[in-house]
Amino acid sequence: MNKAIIVTGGAGFIGANFVLDWLANSDVTVINLDCLTYAGNRENLASLEGDARHIFVQGNIGDSELVRGLFTQYQPCAVVNFAAESHVDRSIHSPEDFIQTNIVGTFRLLEAARIYWGGLSDDDKAAFRFLHVSTDEVYGSLKKDDPAFREDNKYEPNSPYSASKAASDHLVRAYHHTYGLPVLTTNCSNNYGPYHFPEKLIPLLITHALAGKNLPVYGDGQQIRDWLFVVDHCRGIRRVLEAGKVGETYNIGGWNEMANLDIVHTVCDLLDEARPRADGKSYREQITFVTDRPGHDRRYAIDATKIEKDLGWKPQETFQTGIRKTIQWYLDNPEWVANVQSGSYRDWVEKNYAERG
Repeated sequence: MNKAIIVTGGAGFIGANFVLDWLANSDVTVINLDCLTYAGNRENLASLEGDARHIFVQGNIGDSELVRGLFTQYQPCAVVNFAAESHVDRSIHSPEDFIQTNIVGTFRLLEAARIYWGGLSDDDKAAFRFLHVSTDEVYGSLKKDDPAFREDNKYEPNSPYSASKAASDHLVRAYHHTYGLPVLTTNCSNNYGPYHFPEKLIPLLITHALAGKNLPVYGDGQQIRDWLFVVDHCRGIRRVLEAGKVGETYNIGGWNEMANLDIVHTVCDLLDEARPRADGKSYREQITFVTDRPGHDRRYAIDATKIEKDLGWKPQETFQTGIRKTIQWYLDNPEWVANVQSGSYRDWVEKNYAERG
């Protein structure tokens, strides 16, 4: 079998970080399939220009003919599926996109993988892996004192986004149990870090603060999330791909539960140090509370004991070290930020937050 892997959604936030991390640690070629929607950005991969180990293909995982052709041409030993619509607020405004990409797209990718895998030699069949990257949101919401999500928690998705991801997880499981396809699933907590599209909380806070805009906080800001530095997540995925038990699910979390308002205060305080406002006031002055979004889950938390116990992975970054690296990256890359903040992005921010004011 050729030394190549297919990475879907590899120009997005987590996918691009994974591709960069993979090629920094391996000579195995990456076939990077991304349809370059608003959140997919070739600039994320600029450092790989001219690198023969990175082959970029613009296309959709729902394009069965294209995907089957990639399997035939490159004979990969693994697929890592990041391709997904992933923003809860967008799923509330436009749920159909999430059904098409996250459910139908995953189904078509699985079908192509199943057909390809079925034609391999016994040794290559045994070596092949289909790793599906999912989210802690499929488990629903936790009360304040509930134990963190484990891999055997029942699924209780509460948004069109999380419901579509839950459906894709079930399809992956079914393809293993029905056809024997050697699958792995990872469910991660909230990621943050470089190349994060600025509709999500942390990059939105950084970019809005520097631009002198309001820092919108949903409801009372006491929604609790577990935060995982994206490079730690990428290391976890590599470890699951390398040593995970076929058919198993591994939760990848950062052991960093924090309320959203505490995140906002931390970002403001670090920006006060690194890039003080011209008037000498704190960025906290820009905090504005807005109406909460429908169906907003109160708390997510990941119990990452299994991956640490079985595979020896644990995060290397604390939230304090990771958030400093993240803020510094945004301060050092203003051109990247300006380029992704297109008219369509501005229109979306206006639509999503103005009506909550």
